[in-house]
Amino acid sequence: MKLLIKNGRVMDPASKLDAESDILIENGKIEKKKKNIKTKADKIIQAKGCFVMPGFIDLHVHLRDPGFEEKETVLTGALAAAKGGFTTILAMPNTKPVADNPDVVNYVHQKAKNLAPVNVLQIGAVTKEQKGKELSDIAGMAAAGIPAISEDGKSVMNTAVYYKAMKIAKEKQIPVFAHCEDKFLAANGVMNEGKKAQELGFPGISNEVEDTITARDIILARRAGVHLHLCHCSTKGSVAMLKQAKKEGISVTAEACPHHFALSEEDILEDDANYKMNPPLRSIEDVEAIREGLKQNVIDVIATDHAPHTAVEKGMSMRKAPFGIVGLETAAALTYTELVLKEYLTPMQMAEKLSYNPAKIIGLEKGTLEEGSIADVVVFDPSKTYQINVKEFAGKAKNTPFNGRKVTGKVIATIVSGEVVYREEN
Repeated sequence: MKLLIKNGRVMDPASKLDAESDILIENGKIEKKKKNIKTKADKIIQAKGCFVMPGFIDLHVHLRDPGFEEKETVLTGALAAAKGGFTTILAMPNTKPVADNPDVVNYVHQKAKNLAPVNVLQIGAVTKEQKGKELSDIAGMAAAGIPAISEDGKSVMNTAVYYKAMKIAKEKQIPVFAHCEDKFLAANGVMNEGKKAQELGFPGISNEVEDTITARDIILARRAGVHLHLCHCSTKGSVAMLKQAKKEGISVTAEACPHHFALSEEDILEDDANYKMNPPLRSIEDVEAIREGLKQNVIDVIATDHAPHTAVEKGMSMRKAPFGIVGLETAAALTYTELVLKEYLTPMQMAEKLSYNPAKIIGLEKGTLEEGSIADVVVFDPSKTYQINVKEFAGKAKNTPFNGRKVTGKVIATIVSGEVVYREEN
């Protein structure tokens, strides 16, 4: 099948191309990229005024499958991803059973292959059942195709166990994705520690909860020689340590989530669990540090930490409700609205952080629009202004604090291996 994308503003971070061009896709690959391509095509996408970027890659998604299919499934999560412009997503291992062995990894990969419109890669847990005591079958999962290991949802508090895992990851040439949280310091906190928590009467989570483990993990990764990827950074301390680690030549990257650069603790006005996430919404000072970290390329990636929950769970008080919000269908618009329009990022940096850099971190031959590459592409209209509406979400869950928020920028087409898997209805 031939697919022709006409007159888009093509942005390819791999070649630094930023110019109006056509793209011809044939047999799942980018066949030609130049102005005024004249050929017969089975489908034509008119992209005048739109950004044409490599398909977005989300390094941090919770699909809840297996075990919590009432919240999300491989299929519904993949549909949400397609609508959000993501052509590849990485699923975190805190499922039931935990993805700590090749069987669970193979289950997710096979289910995705059969049902999902986008590419799904299952991350492996660091320890068995994520209990932090005994290492999971990292070698077996690496053979099954995991892109990384992570204990996301918690940190491995036993430093010796974690260090052994890092050495195995180094041997298998996969990165370690670190959720940095000292569970003892976090205690029963539900939001950022500060005046706002005191005002609302909630126990707080201090910056040190994240910062102490960020420091530890950087030290351990340097010793093990493994690549460390810091998940959902939220504090100015994490940004400062990341900057210093990179300066020292340590192999470390990091991601920030849209909620951590678009919201602060000041946006929490009442007991609303849609504002409860881990790490929590931080101070305005922390938010600015995250934005500057992205601007200066200290933070390499924008990821969603897509964390679906049921309406019943999120209808409870913040004291009892689970942490997390959905993000696959809002990330691109929030990135453009909060970072590009406010001149923290250029459109090219947006493509780098949503596609090119994530691909490099996991060694994936994607994140580019070069001729001959796999045709994973997103067409994004930067002129569309609208209100986010959870009733229009493709995913199962609707737990987001962004419902009703006015944003600019919308995905109008998502293409995976040359197939249009999502098209915005006019």
